[in-house]
Amino acid sequence: MILADANIWIDFFRHGKPELRKLLDNNQVVMHPHLVAELALGSLRNRPLTLAKLDSMPQVRPVDLRDVRLMIESRGLYSRGIGLTDAHLIAACLVNPGTLLWTSDARLGNVADSLGIRALLP
Repeated sequence: MILADANIWIDFFRHGKPELRKLLDNNQVVMHPHLVAELALGSLRNRPLTLAKLDSMPQVRPVDLRDVRLMIESRGLYSRGIGLTDAHLIAACLVNPGTLLWTSDARLGNVADSLGIRALLP
């Protein structure tokens, strides 16, 4: 399964992203509740419908903040230029076997690469 980060979704909402559309059509994309909340902070067309669709997607199992903090320390994820939502997405990929993170963010991509959870999509 693919967990696309906010940058991928924003690009999809603004310009369309055929790769994401294909994955969505094939039910290969999962969502994280923090990601929906982050996207809700932006300008969305058809806001109620868009948020309802995002909320209805299959969800990864989120990780408690305490465990995310432990992961940050144990895996040395501090000072690597990622944010808290990014850390939650990483943790979710690690505890949901077979879930890979799709990002266009260089720093998040480097961290995902180092953990072996980066989806190599265009």
